[in-house]
Amino acid sequence: MATVEHTEQAAGGSSDDGVRRRDFINIAAVSFAGVGAAATLYPLINQMNPSADVLALASIEVDVSKIQAGQAIKTIWRKQPIFIRNLTPQEIQAANAVPLSSLRDPQTLAERTKPGKANWLITLGVCTHLGCVPLGAAEGENRGEYGGYFCPCHGSHYDTAARVRKGPAPLNLQVPEYEFKSDTVVQIG
Repeated sequence: MATVEHTEQAAGGSSDDGVRRRDFINIAAVSFAGVGAAATLYPLINQMNPSADVLALASIEVDVSKIQAGQAIKTIWRKQPIFIRNLTPQEIQAANAVPLSSLRDPQTLAERTKPGKANWLITLGVCTHLGCVPLGAAEGENRGEYGGYFCPCHGSHYDTAARVRKGPAPLNLQVPEYEFKSDTVVQIG
């Protein structure tokens, strides 16, 4: 029996050492595979981040001093149209007169504008039905039955507060994050 033990030790140690080496090789192989998987997945996940041109437009500043009451402009932010409308007192009154119970997506005009700036309505110019660009921002365009915006793709009508009133659109036009930097400059984003 002494001869068997002596032979095992001469061949490289006890049988416990063989298990330890095998465990180390397994751990090293799994670690190497994990690093390889991470190195492979990083470019795939990273390509889902916004491109540099989109990040450059993370926020924009717009001078609204030349927009007269009752007029609107269309600008671009993050590759999407933005409507900026200077509401007239009559449009504000019409929006405030609508009972919230009659709205599909109930919001007051005050919830959609900034305090003290109720005449400035800023929304994404993207219909909430299927993403078409509604009409009503440019001079002479169809503003729909409620004097706001009209989506020609499927017939959604928005009122002067850009709230959906008729048609298949499920929600009001979205209001992006914005703040007034001064009385005439608004920063969107």
